[in-house]
Amino acid sequence: MTIATAARTRYTTKAYDPSRKVPESTMEELQTLLRYSPSSVNSQPWHHVIAASEEGKARIARATQDGYAYNEAKILNASHVVVLCARTDLDAAHLKAVLNREDLDGRFANPEGKAGQGNVRSSYINLHRYDRKDLQHWMEKQVYLALGTLLLGAAALGVDATPMEGFDFARLDEELGLRGRGFTSVVIVSLGYRSDDDFNAKLPKSRLPAEDIFTLL
Repeated sequence: MTIATAARTRYTTKAYDPSRKVPESTMEELQTLLRYSPSSVNSQPWHHVIAASEEGKARIARATQDGYAYNEAKILNASHVVVLCARTDLDAAHLKAVLNREDLDGRFANPEGKAGQGNVRSSYINLHRYDRKDLQHWMEKQVYLALGTLLLGAAALGVDATPMEGFDFARLDEELGLRGRGFTSVVIVSLGYRSDDDFNAKLPKSRLPAEDIFTLL
């Protein structure tokens, strides 16, 4: 399947077949996609929680109670569920870990190159922290880059997916102990295979015409 075909045919799954599971080899590919997702200045301000067990999915589904019950079955009946999280801060320890990993992976020709990269990254982060005062929002933007990568990758691999913002963020953060570890939930994605009862699978895909979307210079 080409990427264009995947984009044209993927859709938000409304009902899953709980008897069908995504193979572990496919999940490993999706985890690789998440790990290698792009982020501004390679900041990687994220963490992802993946639930495959019934117990794990049930814990995530608790965040759909009291107002978001329409999403509960999409979590419980899915094969796997991913909670994409943003960091609550880009502290010195994280930035050092990223820089050292880049060094270990051979991205710098000399110590000066490593120092320069660290300084550039810090300048962008400080721009958002102190001048624009939108560091948390900026980090969440990077998480949505990972979300797009995951959704398109899942479609290319023949896996159905449902992105969800309809859940209690504070409740999920508490359930998973995220904030104590320096993370906060941003979006949930359930993965699996649609059931025959999924009404959305039978509806045509609808997007605005290309001439309304693109300006070619």
